[in-house]
Amino acid sequence: MELFIRQTRRIELTSAGKAYLKTVQKALNDIERATQKLIAAHGSGELNLAVAPAFLHRWLLPRMSRFYEQYPNVELEISASTGLIDFAHSDTDMAVYFGDGNWEDVECHFLKRSALIPVCTPDLLARHEIHTPEDITHHTLLHVNKRPEEWRDWFEAAGTEMVERRKGLYLSSGLLTSQAAARGLGVALTDVSLVSEEIQSGQLVAPLDIPLELPKSFYLVYRKNRPMTSAMRQFKDWIMEEMAVDALSARGETTS
Repeated sequence: MELFIRQTRRIELTSAGKAYLKTVQKALNDIERATQKLIAAHGSGELNLAVAPAFLHRWLLPRMSRFYEQYPNVELEISASTGLIDFAHSDTDMAVYFGDGNWEDVECHFLKRSALIPVCTPDLLARHEIHTPEDITHHTLLHVNKRPEEWRDWFEAAGTEMVERRKGLYLSSGLLTSQAAARGLGVALTDVSLVSEEIQSGQLVAPLDIPLELPKSFYLVYRKNRPMTSAMRQFKDWIMEEMAVDALSARGETTS
């Protein structure tokens, strides 16, 4: 009896397949849960991660050596991903999402809020110092194509009307605007924690500590009700600890 029809890029259940699925679905779910518990109990040392690109390149990769120092037996496979993961039909174990934290069928752990501040190179700052929000308008503003309102929102948060004295430069992602700022092409709005290495090295500076608080945050997510493997638990514990250290450092910088 034919249970499904194979299309070019998808499979459709026949009416018999749909009826059969209703009967065996619980048994299939029980088998899947039993398999996940067995894997978790025997301590899988492999972990497949999907991570938002900016977070991957700017926050996670610079800290990976610390993870391996603590957990040398965990084998990681990391991919950059901007979309939501279908955990039920994917090899991905965990992911880092950027959003409002309101996703279906996933366990969701808050990592960090996102707030944007202006950054630029010291050389650019030397050509025209920035002491007030109005001073920024003498420089080229670096925009993210899909988020053209961010600079206007930042100026509003700073209590100043936005007036661009120069033509802005538009790029496809926040990662690219940060890189463009590091090359002296203008002033970018970025999450300071994602350019901490450049700021510590002096490659970038943050002339004004006026943040634009975003409604979205970073979250660690995985499939709802999934038993965690040892590798998943270790990564979750590690990243939460790193975030706690970052939060303490940020508070220290604010009060200093």
